[in-house]
Amino acid sequence: MSLGQTILTVAAVVLGTMVTRFLPFLLFPADKPTPKVIKYLGKVLPCAVIGLLVVYCLKDVAVLSWPYGLPELIGIGATAALHWWKRNMLLSIAGGTVLYMVLVQLVFL
Repeated sequence: MSLGQTILTVAAVVLGTMVTRFLPFLLFPADKPTPKVIKYLGKVLPCAVIGLLVVYCLKDVAVLSWPYGLPELIGIGATAALHWWKRNMLLSIAGGTVLYMVLVQLVFL
């Protein structure tokens, strides 16, 4: 990319970031009540996103051939157990991911 293209790209990224950061505060100021639809979306979207991620991550798992989805099942179980035990999302996600990667790379070759 030329210098001009680089500058335009950086400017577009900065503008996009600023708009997405500041627009919610402009649309929903603190002195006005939050619309009911926004509260509803804030309640249901996290669960919907997690469900979508689980389906997306498991869509290509071959349960009829070796390793029968065992690394995925163990990783999900470890993630759930860590979250139930410590109630720490970062620990749960990181622990389950690390365990899954170890299983895939070293155990279930």
